Parts: sequence; structure tokens; C-alpha cells
Amino acid sequence: MKRIVLLSTLILLIFNFQRSVSQEVKKLTLEEVIKLAEEQSPNALMAKHRFRASYWQYRTFVAQYRPSLTLTGTTPDYSTAYEKVWNSFKETWDYKASNTLSNIGSLSLSQNIGLTGGSIYLNSDLTLFNDFENDTRRYISVPLSIGLTQPLFRYNSLKWQKITEPLKYEAAKKTFLSNIEAVHRQAVTNFFALALAQINKQIAEMNYYNADTLYRIANGRYELGTIAEDELLQMQLTWLNTETARKEAEMNLRDREIRLRSFLGFNESVRIELVLPTEIPDLQVEPQEVLELAMVNNPEILNQQLNVLSAESSLAQAKAEKGLNANLVASYGFRDQDPDFMQAYNDPARQQRVRIGFTLPILDWGLGRGRYRMARSSLELAQVQSQQALIDFEQNLLLDVEQFNLQKNQVAIAAKSDTVAMKMFEVTKARFLIGKISILELNNADTRKDQNRRAYVQALQNYWSYFYNLRGLALYDFINRKPLETDFEKLLE
Repeated sequence: MKRIVLLSTLILLIFNFQRSVSQEVKKLTLEEVIKLAEEQSPNALMAKHRFRASYWQYRTFVAQYRPSLTLTGTTPDYSTAYEKVWNSFKETWDYKASNTLSNIGSLSLSQNIGLTGGSIYLNSDLTLFNDFENDTRRYISVPLSIGLTQPLFRYNSLKWQKITEPLKYEAAKKTFLSNIEAVHRQAVTNFFALALAQINKQIAEMNYYNADTLYRIANGRYELGTIAEDELLQMQLTWLNTETARKEAEMNLRDREIRLRSFLGFNESVRIELVLPTEIPDLQVEPQEVLELAMVNNPEILNQQLNVLSAESSLAQAKAEKGLNANLVASYGFRDQDPDFMQAYNDPARQQRVRIGFTLPILDWGLGRGRYRMARSSLELAQVQSQQALIDFEQNLLLDVEQFNLQKNQVAIAAKSDTVAMKMFEVTKARFLIGKISILELNNADTRKDQNRRAYVQALQNYWSYFYNLRGLALYDFINRKPLETDFEKLLE
């Protein structure tokens, strides 16, 4: 039985050794974690793809203002049937057999007119018509025609898109930068979550070994009769609690490491050890400067403008649809037809066409007026919401600036408190070992030591969270004094 237990223990040790050897240990600073998150985290990749979608939406808008060349055709179009034909001499309907083959080709160059919402086009087409019943063939040509389609008194979507689409694309750029700053903030959160778990593991290990040592000393003192049994039991209870805390700290450390590893896109073969930042930038920011930068750079400001513009566009559409709507279609060109291909282009005649169609609601039971009033109310609501959103944005931003400016002092106090608490514990521990103080005072000093160590890590996290929050609000690098920017062309590769 002893051999089986020994063999099992040996196999387990070998397995754990091989696992630890196969894992790559990466020691990462906060700056390195932030850089890795920006380059390879799933959140950063999603931000990149969202920008790409916005870019192609903008390109689609731009394409509407460029000429388009289109080739259309029907080749062949064969038909054999009886056609109904009116016989004017007999004043009856005759049914005549038809057996035809048509080949049609058309080349068209068109251009949208953003200012008026219309379009202009140049067109050229050729039709070859074969009538097998009569054994005839005709080439029907339109060498060139120019046409115009112009809506009158109607909603001009191209005009509104020319206002909103560039703003949407600019907002998409700023939103990408803002999303990357959100990735930075998430990286800070995950970094310090693991860093705190590492600190808690170190604290738990230290507390366990301290408690083990003190328990052994207490046992010796109890044997000598210098301490009471209740003090010995208190030391034993502390020792048992530290063993439980050590196991919990180990489990929490593994959980936080898995989360950070997943966030950074690493697999299980990578183990992460973090190095806490020892310094913070000597930085204080002016609230008015941050506010002015945010009003220029923050995508939320552009989104509020777009909301109002969208409501104005809907109002213009509702206003146009409730009144007279007309459409002008005009064309001028040349046409010809001949059994011979070359003769079909020899002496073309003019062809021209002008048509104006209109619609005017006479009785719609207030449908158009109702849509107009709803659109007007929506515009007024959007304006009020936009104004309130800007007020809230400004107030929250100024509060965030004040909070950030406090963090440097908070970190300094937390660092000093951590040092003092550690020194107090060492002094208290030494006094306990010579029997000058009770176990209760030692436990209190130990608790304060742990609390201040954790508070220091939390203060560092608060500083960097507020720092990247301000960067995200203003899209500005306050250390290097320049706007945040990226190579947007590279994002499209």
C-alpha cells in the first residue's frame, strides 16, 4: 500500500513538473498589458471591424456622387406566339402568328445631382430585331440620348446625406479611438484584479508562515505555562484560518489569471506574472482645458448633433410629403433603323420627350399633417435631449477631472500607509515574541498590514482608471500634449 501511495505521489509530481515546464511565463508591466490589449484583445478587434463597417458605409455614400457606367442587355429574347391585332378594315380582332428574335444592348453613363436631388444621364443603345415570319431584320439604334430626371417639391435625400454622412464617418473615427481607450480601461481593471490576487496570495502565504511560526512558539510557551490555553487556541485558530485563506487566494489567483489571459488572447501555455507600477505621472489637468478638448473630440458630441440632424431630415421629408410632389423627366437624342447595320447610324432623326407627373393629396384624413406634426415633435424632443445630454456630459466630465486630480495624493498616502503598517506589524511581532503584548494586538496589526497593502493597490488602480477615462473623454494624450490618433488606412488592410 505504501508503494502505491509513493508511486502515485511521484507520478503527480512529475505531471505538475512537466506542466510547469511547458508553460511560458510572461512578466508584464501595466504598460505592456495595455499595449497587448490594444493590439490583440478581442475588444480591440471588434472596435476595428466596427470602424471598417462605418468606412464602407461612407464609401457607399461617396460613390453616389460619382459617375456610374452601366452596360445592360437582353441577348437573346426569342418569342413564338399568337399576337392579338386589331383589323381596322374588318373591325375585328385577328390573331397573327409571330416568330421573333431580339438582341438588345445599352450603355448608360449617369450622374446624381446632390444639390437638386435629380440625376442626368447619357445613353446609347442598339437593338437587332429578327422577324422570322416575314423574313425581315432591322437594326434599331439610338446613337446618343441625354436625359434628366428631376424631382420637384420633394424631399432631397442626397442633400441631407451630404450633411450627415461625413459627420457619421468623423464620429466613427472618434468612436474607434474612444473604444480603444475603453480597451485600455478594461486592461487596467484586469491588470489590477490579477495584481491584487497576486498580492493576496503573497499575503496569505506570509500570514500562513507567520501563523505557523507563532503557533509553534505558543505551543512552547504553553508547555512552560507562560500563556493560557485560550491564547494557545486563539493561535491555533488563526493558523487554521490562514491555511483556508491561502487556498482561497490560490483559487482566486488562477481565476483572475485566466480572465486576463483570455482578455489578451493568450492560450493555456502562457502564465502571467505582473509587475506593479512603482511610479505615476506627475500630472494635474485643468477642467476647462479638458472640457474644450472633449467638446471638439468626443464622439458623443457628434452623435448628439447627428440625432438633431436626423430629426430635422425627418421633418423635411414629412413636410415635403404632405404637399405637392412632382417629377420632371426630359430627354433628347437621335434614333434610326435600317436592315443594314451601317445604315442604322447614317441618318438619325431626333427624338425628344418631356413629362411632368405630380401628386397632390386632396383627402387623406389628416395623414400628412399628422406625420408632419409627429416629426416636428420628434425634432423638439431631440433638441431638448441633446441639450440635456450636453449639460450632463459637462457636469460628469468636470467631476471626473476633480476625481483624477485627487488620485496622485491618494496614491502617495496609500503608499506611505502601506509602509507604516508593515513597519508597525514587524514591531508588534517582535514585541509579541518577547511577551510584551497579547495575541489580539498582534492580530490587529496583521489585519491593518493587509488592509493597507490592498488599499495601495486599489489606489493605483483608481489613478490609472481615471487617467484613461480622461483620455477617452477628451481623446487627448495629456502626458505628451497631443491628440490621440491612429493610422486609419492601416485599419482597412
